[in-house]
Amino acid sequence: MEKKTVRDIDVSGKRVLVRVDFNVPIDENTGEIMDDSRIQASLPTIQYLINHRARVVICSHLGRPKGKPEPRYSLKQVVPRVAGMLGKPVTFTADCIGLETERAISNMKDGEVILLENVRFHPEEEKGDDAFARALSQLADIYVDDAFGTAHRNHVSIVGITRYLPAVAGLLLEKELATLGGLLKSPRHPFGTLLGGAKVSDKVALMENILDKVDFLLVGGGMAATFLKAKGYEIGMSLFEEDRLSIATSLMNRVAGNGVNLLLPVDAIVTDEVSDKGTCQVVSIESIPADRKIVDIGPKTIEKFGFELRKCKVVFWNGPMGVYEIPQFARGTETMARLLANIKASTIIGGGSTAELVINMGLAGKMTFVSTGGGASMSYLGGEKLPGVEVLLNK
Repeated sequence: MEKKTVRDIDVSGKRVLVRVDFNVPIDENTGEIMDDSRIQASLPTIQYLINHRARVVICSHLGRPKGKPEPRYSLKQVVPRVAGMLGKPVTFTADCIGLETERAISNMKDGEVILLENVRFHPEEEKGDDAFARALSQLADIYVDDAFGTAHRNHVSIVGITRYLPAVAGLLLEKELATLGGLLKSPRHPFGTLLGGAKVSDKVALMENILDKVDFLLVGGGMAATFLKAKGYEIGMSLFEEDRLSIATSLMNRVAGNGVNLLLPVDAIVTDEVSDKGTCQVVSIESIPADRKIVDIGPKTIEKFGFELRKCKVVFWNGPMGVYEIPQFARGTETMARLLANIKASTIIGGGSTAELVINMGLAGKMTFVSTGGGASMSYLGGEKLPGVEVLLNK
């Protein structure tokens, strides 16, 4: 990795502001954290700093409070879980800047931990305000970015603060960049990419950037409807992106020219109503009824996708195969998850809803790597520079 990491600097006795992604789902009725995988992912960096006698100041956002305090988005709710995981007390401050916060940090001893209140309680965070960046920088001597999930954002706690503090990567950020970067630089072959989700537009840059690297490109989910429409199939009432038909055609032509094996659905689950009351049937893509919508890949497609994926040594997956939130339309997505959890290939999950799915199914531990950033992983694999990475110190 070209950027310095926390291992490359002396943190002993220093105030270290570590930006993490504690944007975890919390049950509004009970206040219970429903998935703490993002907290777990940052523990190695926090523990490293504790072990090296740093004074650890943790900074994060939670939810979308729109620049003002909201109790349901307070990071105070995660303090007990963080403290339990670390096995030591974690102090909480009621604001992320200001005299009271500065006073609490000035009283810290080596190896102690403070968690700041939600940085998005200040509108200046998302606006990139320089005065807010200076105020945040007063809290520390060193900045460590371990929040890959927000590395594509040009926010103060990601980018602005680095104008005032030496900035390095945390261990999670380092692992994310190494794993995803490996797909772009030197993937093992055969290399397969399984893409789903609603929109082609969300994945165009990714597909264009990996076409000369993949052997198999498998497309399901709502985005498959746009490809099928571009190929001349009738797709009934299925949603598609009319303004992306030419892009889909161009991508298919490029795939053919690159010798990549592109697989689209050969059958689908269609319904008259996208709800748990909808009536389902399996149809081939040549005979989709005019009054039905595609909501999942069909059994022959599942079999075909599985046959090709089992050939791969590396598989990257981002995006569900259908409307998986509704159980009767989830078979394709869940079958792909179980398949990837049990094949011999290295399996990399591209964050977002795909990561949530494998975590909820209890399969995350069977995957080689589950990214903590959906949007960030799409941007990075699409060839974009991540603002939060670009500002870190070079080795």
